Amino acid sequence: MGALAGRTALVTGASRGIGRGIAERLGRDGARVGVHYGRNEAAAKETVAAIEAAGGSGFTIGVELGLPGDAETLWQEFDRYADGVDILVNNAGIGTSSALGRIDEEEYDKVFAVNVKAPHFIVKHGLGRLRDGGRVVNISSGLARTAAMPDLMAYAMTKGALDVFTRDLSKVLGPRGITVNSVAPGIIDTDNTAGLLHGTEGGWAQAEAFSALGRVGAPADVADVVAFLASDSGRWVTGSWVDATGGSLT
Repeated sequence: MGALAGRTALVTGASRGIGRGIAERLGRDGARVGVHYGRNEAAAKETVAAIEAAGGSGFTIGVELGLPGDAETLWQEFDRYADGVDILVNNAGIGTSSALGRIDEEEYDKVFAVNVKAPHFIVKHGLGRLRDGGRVVNISSGLARTAAMPDLMAYAMTKGALDVFTRDLSKVLGPRGITVNSVAPGIIDTDNTAGLLHGTEGGWAQAEAFSALGRVGAPADVADVVAFLASDSGRWVTGSWVDATGGSLT
């Protein structure tokens, strides 16, 4: 029996990258995993297939975040498969590389709608479904606390807001025994970072140099941290910002 046997998890943005790594790890630990996706249903089904191939179980939920009513729709779809959730991982997010002088209001509103507003209202509308003793994990970013990177200003701002949400929410849900934490990855080898790592000369070497451990992170590096927080071993950690950058902030 896995550490999460009998528990139900929901991971947003779980069709690829870090979200997929988290979903697969929670599935291996015994949780039944709701794999949320925005548009790529085929990729979400591949995630569920990988979970099932490893002996776990899962289901897909397709809802585009960042639109009015997205959180209510997400939970309505979830209710078709489960009557409650023990582990909620707010992983879905979008980035923007536009600097202050180039970003327009539409792009700015979109990144905040997906990265900040959606997690807030997913939690709000999920309170009645979130079981006592449960776990909420918000995927932040090392950019929220690293040296200033003006070209990524808006994205970093969203993650800073998510960290404030984490701290305050831990106080709100603490009386129910629910822990709430942020996990902050550094540079992780996913399709989102492919341009940086593989599309620029020396990109991989530069990314390795950022880490005190001298390598680029993998989705599993972040998923293992989330799995600890989701387990009973993480019961005394709440309201925390967990550095999962591989020492990129040292």
